[in-house]
Amino acid sequence: MHFETYPFEKLNILLEDIIPSSHYTPLSLTIGEPQFDTPQFILDALNRHVSLLNKYPKTVGESILRDAMLKYNKERFDLNLDNTQIIPTFGTREVLFNFPQFLLHNSKDAVMVFPNPFYQIYEGAAKACSAEAIYLNLTASNNFQPVVDEETLRKADFVILNSPNNPTSSVMDMEALKKWVRLALKHDFVLMNDECYIDLYLDEPLPSLLNASMEAGNDRFKNILVINSVSKRSSAPGLRSGFIAGDADILKAYMVYRTYVGCASPLPLQHAAAAAWADQEHVAIFRKKYKKNFEVAKEILGLDAPEATFYIWLKVEDEIDFTVKLYEEYNLKVIPGSFLGREGEGKGYVRLALVYETEKTKECLQRIKACLENQ
Repeated sequence: MHFETYPFEKLNILLEDIIPSSHYTPLSLTIGEPQFDTPQFILDALNRHVSLLNKYPKTVGESILRDAMLKYNKERFDLNLDNTQIIPTFGTREVLFNFPQFLLHNSKDAVMVFPNPFYQIYEGAAKACSAEAIYLNLTASNNFQPVVDEETLRKADFVILNSPNNPTSSVMDMEALKKWVRLALKHDFVLMNDECYIDLYLDEPLPSLLNASMEAGNDRFKNILVINSVSKRSSAPGLRSGFIAGDADILKAYMVYRTYVGCASPLPLQHAAAAAWADQEHVAIFRKKYKKNFEVAKEILGLDAPEATFYIWLKVEDEIDFTVKLYEEYNLKVIPGSFLGREGEGKGYVRLALVYETEKTKECLQRIKACLENQ
């Protein structure tokens, strides 16, 4: 089984022989890992329950965590889910990797469809279950939206959307999401939206694919699933708390599969995650920080803010040369877009993750401006 080198490994190889300028302190905008402190109330919940490490966690998740996730979906999306329609997970990366193996294990000539460029786990999952990978190319000409090709969808078994999108920051509106729900029912494929950035909107709250399913008349979420995580919204990637929600029939069988996977979250982490999911006020604070960072990007680089995420998909002349020059002359790391895509997608872009406090973000963007001006 051959997996592509991970983007960050590719970056290390690209830069390994380069000595960065000593005139600047090292900074990096490569990883989508919030650099803000995890809120104290989440840490307190973790500390209060650390003694529970002497107990095995249940794969199904504790009721306190499930209830918090259901509360979140009600308060955030006005969705009245029940316990058959949601499963707590150990973050979302493990779901993205193992769910396709569960779903497609009996499928002959399985086909997975997902955006390009993409979060590399999508491709890794396709390889792990020997599925053909078909790309939905996100380009400037289609406003970085997944283009519908019904000939392709007729043979699709599993389609992953990612809105709000990593790395392009594009957002699908309600009508676009409803269109995909109808396509999933028409062609009978399972449709999942990776919604890990859905709470990092800058102005107006964004709808879930489950909202779109309801509006499309599919109120039992047949063939429809979403995944979500506290990593970005709560500045708590180390909690590894996520969920998969939607079609109860699919989730019932997937829950049995998960008992064999062995990825149940430790009980102290479940209690801390429950505190994070149940509270929405702290997320608003982080949204303000990201919005401020985009305002700084507008001031320094003249870039308009996206609707959501903390990413800038920056167009440059040559993404490899720019990445090398930025590191060598300004001691700042970014990810070349071509490392995140296939078949030439991502070429001519770099991804910037604005995950620092404002002053450090400003320093990064000033270095980028200087590098752009001195190309």
